[in-house]
Amino acid sequence: MTPGEVGAALDAAWHTVTERLEQLVRIETPSFDAVASARIALALAEWFEPLATELRTVVTEAGTHLVIDVPGADDEAPLLLLGHSDTVWDHGTLTGEVPWSVDGDVVRGPGAFDMKSGLVTMLTALEILRDRPRRAVRILINCDEEVGSPTSQELVRSALDGVAGVIGFESPHPDGAFKVGRAGSTRLRLDVEGRAAHAALDPENGVSAIDELVDQLLVVRGVVVEASATVPVLCNVGTISGGARANVVPDAASAEIGLRFVDGESERHVLGALARLEPIRSGAVVRATILTSRPAWQAGAGDAELLEEVGRAASALGQSVSGRPAAGAGDTNLVGSLGVPTIDGFGPRGGGAHAVTEHLSLSSLRERIELLTAVLAR
Repeated sequence: MTPGEVGAALDAAWHTVTERLEQLVRIETPSFDAVASARIALALAEWFEPLATELRTVVTEAGTHLVIDVPGADDEAPLLLLGHSDTVWDHGTLTGEVPWSVDGDVVRGPGAFDMKSGLVTMLTALEILRDRPRRAVRILINCDEEVGSPTSQELVRSALDGVAGVIGFESPHPDGAFKVGRAGSTRLRLDVEGRAAHAALDPENGVSAIDELVDQLLVVRGVVVEASATVPVLCNVGTISGGARANVVPDAASAEIGLRFVDGESERHVLGALARLEPIRSGAVVRATILTSRPAWQAGAGDAELLEEVGRAASALGQSVSGRPAAGAGDTNLVGSLGVPTIDGFGPRGGGAHAVTEHLSLSSLRERIELLTAVLAR
């Protein structure tokens, strides 16, 4: 298709584009809400089904995942388009802090930017190409990305079978650049068991879990500082809990720790050291449990080649593209770390992800739909 043909097709579809985006945003889908997840999966399946040779729903305790195969040229391996339907927002956000609104070029609403606009981008590009030569695609829309994809990581792995590359539909960098490479992200809980006793009458028979936890966190800091001498490692102790009363030696304490890694080597070193933590106090027990983990994705030659392919399609449209690593983590961490050519950030420009200022640019949404259409057109 010529750029003019793509533009004309998008003009004709534009009312449907904005209508569908609003419909998706108005289905509030907090992570782990299986009922809400089923509702949005039903809407998405209805829209994608006319395009698909196969559409599978995978129901888990987290909700409903969708895997959709859309046919195309027989001589090319498909691209995997990767997105998610869950958001960080609770029910009631639409009638509270983040109502749906359209003000000129700016759309606001919970999950509009992250990342229901990305789902609309996939759908619209494929509908424009419905009766035209196009590249085959596989689409995976999971329902638990915002909480680390605990029930969908294996589904992501299986969806990679036979694909030539992966495009993720998370938001881009603020300037519109694609995300090529992502920091690894691990959430870890450090649990300490001590022994309760009266803090005044019998302190010597107690083992303070809180004191042990404080000392263990100093050990964790030392491990991170040592690793950061080579490459930066970010560590945030996000929560601490433990104890009940000031006159009782606490028998339990815990902390949740967020870690970010630039590369796999520092990731393995730090996580290995934390798995081997030993109690400092006699009678204490220390356990480190990984809650969620996304491996570091360092961009390679295959990622650069995929970005170049997208760049050629962009040039034909008068658009320019670039790519660079991102600090945030997502499902593309896994596929990129496995060596599958990957780029992320194919959603529209905007801002305020996970904040009450969440918004997206309609003109950027249009550009992304045009670009994806050009990438998939044959």
